[in-house]
Amino acid sequence: MIGLLLTWIAGFEGMPIPYSPKLDDGITILLLCCFFISAYVLSRSRKFLVQLMKDFLLNRERTSIFAATTAADMRYMLLLILQTCVLGAVCTFNYLIDVRPELGERIPPYILLGVYLAIALLYLFWKWVTYSFLGWIFFDGNRTSLWMESYSTLLYYLGFALFPFALFLVYFDLSLLATVIIGLFLMFFTKILMFYKWIKLFCNNLYGVLLLILYFCALEIIPCFIVYRGVLQVNDYLIINF
Repeated sequence: MIGLLLTWIAGFEGMPIPYSPKLDDGITILLLCCFFISAYVLSRSRKFLVQLMKDFLLNRERTSIFAATTAADMRYMLLLILQTCVLGAVCTFNYLIDVRPELGERIPPYILLGVYLAIALLYLFWKWVTYSFLGWIFFDGNRTSLWMESYSTLLYYLGFALFPFALFLVYFDLSLLATVIIGLFLMFFTKILMFYKWIKLFCNNLYGVLLLILYFCALEIIPCFIVYRGVLQVNDYLIINF
């Protein structure tokens, strides 16, 4: 009786609410910043982005389009690349929190999100260095410049595609199956466009197509699995050390 009275006076111990990205104000602010970046860039460089996509699809033989851009256009494009990395980190963060809830319970969310963003930026930097090095060895400077522009164009538009995906992922509780399907579709569609551009720029015959398939697997498919395994290893390391 006395125990019940003390419990009534002291109150019951509350159950801790599990971490959820949709309740995190920091994630909301980050997505709002991405929205304002997209709106700002579209208002200032919409024609430039449309021209980039036309050049990507039509495969025009020309000098580097970046030679005709202004410094402001370059800053806007760098913002779009950063936005793509941020949204990719947010999507990865939300997916892995759903798969492994202990990540949100044991690791500060902003540290985890920062780690994923750093991995995305390092991966992008590695791809940029690799493309530049291989282009310098095997191809002429004009083709390499055209490919780098095309790759950048895909990154810009991938950021626009990732924004609604991130919103649905964070705030509408997409099922794990839907998340995986949409994520794989975006990745598959991007890789198909990359392979299409490789054929247009670097392939002259059937033998060249076979070589391109090998290079494509080595530079585009295998690194994705390596990065995924690396992210899982980083998660295990963080769980052990926090």
